[in-house]
Amino acid sequence: MSAIRPAAVVVLAAGEGTRMKSATPKVLHQICGRSLVGHVLATARELNPLDLVVVVGHAREQVTAHLGELDPQARTAVQDQQNGTGHAVRMAVEELGGAVDGTVVVVCGDTPLLTGETLRRLTEAHHADGNAVTVLTAEVPDATGYGRIVRDGVSGAVTAIVEHKDADESQRAIREINSGVFAFDGPLLADALGKLRTDNSQGEEYLTDVLGILREAGHRVGASVAGDHREIAGINNRVQLAQARRVLNDRLLERAMLAGVTVVDPATTWVDVTVSFERDVVVHPGTELHGSTLIGEGAEVGPRTRLTDTTVGAGARVDTTVAEGAQIGPETNVGPFAYLRPGTRLGPRAKVGTFVETKNAAIGAGTKVPHLSYVGDATIGEYTNIGAASVFVNYDGQDKHHTSVGSHCRTGADNMFVAPVTVGDGAYTAAGSVITKDVPPGSLAVARGQQRNIEGWVARKRPGSAAAKAAEAASGPGGSED
Repeated sequence: MSAIRPAAVVVLAAGEGTRMKSATPKVLHQICGRSLVGHVLATARELNPLDLVVVVGHAREQVTAHLGELDPQARTAVQDQQNGTGHAVRMAVEELGGAVDGTVVVVCGDTPLLTGETLRRLTEAHHADGNAVTVLTAEVPDATGYGRIVRDGVSGAVTAIVEHKDADESQRAIREINSGVFAFDGPLLADALGKLRTDNSQGEEYLTDVLGILREAGHRVGASVAGDHREIAGINNRVQLAQARRVLNDRLLERAMLAGVTVVDPATTWVDVTVSFERDVVVHPGTELHGSTLIGEGAEVGPRTRLTDTTVGAGARVDTTVAEGAQIGPETNVGPFAYLRPGTRLGPRAKVGTFVETKNAAIGAGTKVPHLSYVGDATIGEYTNIGAASVFVNYDGQDKHHTSVGSHCRTGADNMFVAPVTVGDGAYTAAGSVITKDVPPGSLAVARGQQRNIEGWVARKRPGSAAAKAAEAASGPGGSED
């Protein structure tokens, strides 16, 4: 947390974001597991402000509902009409009860790459220099279209922010630009907001005009330069959204790798900010890790795997798998081509193999479900083997029912377990069986029709066919299928 605690942080999130061309409000678009405004709020909370106010406007019911889930302690101020950034901040100051005693930090709700460290340096510079306002700036390779920061050549104070269209040739050569993020002296901000005018081309109240008002009143306007210009990038369209996602994802993977995680191909690996790793994890190409996923020590995940809200135990191996809300035990093997649905709990050293789907299933230690099976609404004990092509028939068309299979069982291939049904410890079931009744411990259950061979059927019913000729040849010289 910052040693200098702001009185308030104001997040501007009222805009429509028409260039996103979306029914979803711009600030609710997501990257790396959080909405744009969610990233900004998380960063703002690193400053530990006394108050946090989000200015909402466009689709405010939707945005406010999201804020309630994301940060119930955040306050909202409503900007009914988008009359400019100055007007938006004025709505926030009014929500706070007027002039705020202390520092007020203003950030934009569409800047997900902004870091708490950068905001901390902004507030520290603001206090150290005794500024009325400190603007966060950045030096960019190409400043075309941005407001230029003009400084006093002696003191380094900011004398003006000049928009690109209004800049002369020498000003356009400046590469330091305005980010739209500021630290203000609270009482001076409230006073200056009351002096904003709308006699401009947009007919709006510009927050940047506050800088000129304060400077004309004899107050100092300073700047703090962001270490990475990408931090201040706002998101206005889907291209910029993708670019920000790439930058943030690279940050997260770099942090993981420096903490002892091997990421084989960062270019094809995607993680959310809420994902956590223990050391010596290996992440193979084409892997996506989302939500509250935790990968345990020494586990291997991927390739081509997507895990959401899933825990992977130490030393487990998860290959070409989709899992959501699952718990994978230590030293367990999953996949390739497995689908673990919510409620799946795999014990230590278990195996869920190729083309296996599980849902609401507890599978015990050392138990194997190797091939081509569906296990739903079931409990399976320890060291049991489920035969290939088995289906736990859990749905009767109206209700779900539970199946229990005990420990050290051996079930045959192509079994149907019609729930509710229990297979006792140590029991066996024959291949091709449809199990509809409980199987006592240690029993063999056979639930299939008797095989009957009808000799000569092919010769009589398919004479002259390739099958008939093959059968005739197989019967030997002079032989007959009859």
